[in-house]
Amino acid sequence: MTADPASQIAHLRQQINEQNYQYYVLDNPLIDDAAYDRLMTELRELEARFPALVTPDSPTQRVGAAPASHFSKVPHRQPMLSLGNAFNHEDLAAWYERVTRLLGDEQHPSFVVEPKIDGLAVTLIYEAGRFVLGATRGDGAVGEDISANLRTIKSIPLTLRPPADDSPLPTRIEVRGEVYMRTDDFDALNRRLVAAGERPVANPRNAAAGSLRQKDPQMTAERPLRFFAYALADSEGVALPADMGQWDVLQYCKALGFAVNPHSAFFEQFDAVVAYCDRWMTRRDTLDYEVDGAVIKVHNLEQQRQLGTVARDPRWAIAYKFPAREAITQLTSISINIGRTGVATPAAELAPVELGGVIVRNASLHNADYIRDRDIRVGDYVTVKRAGDVIPQVVGPVVGRRDGSEQVYQFPATCPACGSTLERIEGEAAWRCPNFGICPAQLVRRVEHFVSRGAMDIVGIGERQAELFVSRGIIRDVADLYRLTAADFEGVEGYGAKRIQNILTAIEQSKQRSLDRLLVALGIRYVGSVAAQSLAGTFGSIDSLMQATPDEIEAIDGIGPVVAKSVVDVLQRVDTRQVIEKLRTAGVTMTAPVTAAAARTSATSTLPLAGQTFVLTGTLPTLSREAAAELIQQYGGKVTTSVTRKTSYVVAGAQAGRKLTTAQQLGLAILDEADLLQLMQSSGENRVE
Repeated sequence: MTADPASQIAHLRQQINEQNYQYYVLDNPLIDDAAYDRLMTELRELEARFPALVTPDSPTQRVGAAPASHFSKVPHRQPMLSLGNAFNHEDLAAWYERVTRLLGDEQHPSFVVEPKIDGLAVTLIYEAGRFVLGATRGDGAVGEDISANLRTIKSIPLTLRPPADDSPLPTRIEVRGEVYMRTDDFDALNRRLVAAGERPVANPRNAAAGSLRQKDPQMTAERPLRFFAYALADSEGVALPADMGQWDVLQYCKALGFAVNPHSAFFEQFDAVVAYCDRWMTRRDTLDYEVDGAVIKVHNLEQQRQLGTVARDPRWAIAYKFPAREAITQLTSISINIGRTGVATPAAELAPVELGGVIVRNASLHNADYIRDRDIRVGDYVTVKRAGDVIPQVVGPVVGRRDGSEQVYQFPATCPACGSTLERIEGEAAWRCPNFGICPAQLVRRVEHFVSRGAMDIVGIGERQAELFVSRGIIRDVADLYRLTAADFEGVEGYGAKRIQNILTAIEQSKQRSLDRLLVALGIRYVGSVAAQSLAGTFGSIDSLMQATPDEIEAIDGIGPVVAKSVVDVLQRVDTRQVIEKLRTAGVTMTAPVTAAAARTSATSTLPLAGQTFVLTGTLPTLSREAAAELIQQYGGKVTTSVTRKTSYVVAGAQAGRKLTTAQQLGLAILDEADLLQLMQSSGENRVE
């Protein structure tokens, strides 16, 4: 017998709510998108036929409100408190001493620690198990009603799940937590904004806050927001356990259907709390959302009440703040650096600012498109970000601080070092100086690369020495390093007889470096140490490699057509062959030892991308296609130009074309830049520099 419409609708809602819970709360999808869409379509059709059965808590009503002209005020029954901050172990120890002193010797507090997510605090009110109101923190006493926008967030349940122990739901309950955006979703959002000609958002927190304050809930629904619950403000109609603590609150929220941060932890001893904070301070980059610290709370709720608040800060909780990774400072000028392959990279010169314990004066601007798309101007106050040990980068301008004196930056048309007209290959973000053989800036960088540890490892020569030799005309190509004599250092401050002799000895010793090290030193684009070991182990000599065809090189496991073409192009150049002959005359090793092939196989097999084939398409946010391909090679992967069923991953950027479509049709794994970098770091200790 066919069920009546009300029963059908109730059953469909229950199924959809369960799938939302599995997907958005537990990260455990049980059905594919097509099956989920069929359930939603069936429910919408039934509700359209029986509109009297539509209720506000239906999954179809997550986006149903008309755009708001303003947000009404919502007084909080209990204030939404702020938190005091601790910046070091001494601050934590002082807070702990104060807590234990106020509680007295007979009470021994235990603690709950939760990652401090950099998002937006909200409060959610449910009556009879149904979501009825959601509001911002506001000034702590009064917030703004953003219920329509919060309904669009699928990790916020519209109806609460009955607890597993069959205890009744509260008649009214207020749950508080954080709305946030995952970093990969944030990156994807910015790519969409840039592609649409709109200004990108500075950071995930701003993206979350701006998304929740959209006047049109449909706009919020298009933003990939998520929610973690971390507190109960109050509840009515059910007697919660008298000895309930903060850890129990988190478990209760989880039982009601809320997502709770899985990295929250319970500790009996405060030393373990401090160790937890230190551990997460070094592991924050492993999370897929931004955290700026850890929140430490006294577990026992009765002890929380005893401790009370001072001003707007609870005495029973504190935020241990991690060193800042973002700061605001003024961009005073933009300079152009020319790399060893001719890439012209813009760099921001900044008013000095402390960031993560380091004074930052320069930051990356990536490329011309990055500056243009973010409308970064000279004189702007800008947000600068430093994640882990990565070079600081300018995120974007603080537009509200502009006074009209800022200047729109015009990317130069010519190389600042040699005056050659910069060129841009179609499909690439980078501008290049084509003057490979003569440009002094390129030569300085090639010398730096040639003497580096992963190449010929000539100790005592670096950037300053390279600039000195090039400016004096002593070095016109890297092979001239082997013609240096003690006389070339005469009159140069800081170079005594012993230092000069050490440098000359290091140059002489470098002649014995293996062939693969020489191939790395030559700076062939896409050829890192792994690819160089493959080439040396297969061909055995520089002469055999110079005679090889692209097809012969591509036949090597781990070498794709992009790498093969680059090797042939460079080794066929007249200036490259001249350098090789000069190196040969100087006595540099030009053949591979017998063990090279074995070393290549061993090194490649332990790298995280070993055996994987990649295709690159579109424009990546920060990496040029060449840089991405070189990184993939360094981590043991192979880069090809065609998408086939044998392709392991397609790395897609903005304006990806037919290759992305083909990958989707074949059901291949598709990565963005962030996914690629994460994949590389899956075994970071094996990285070959």
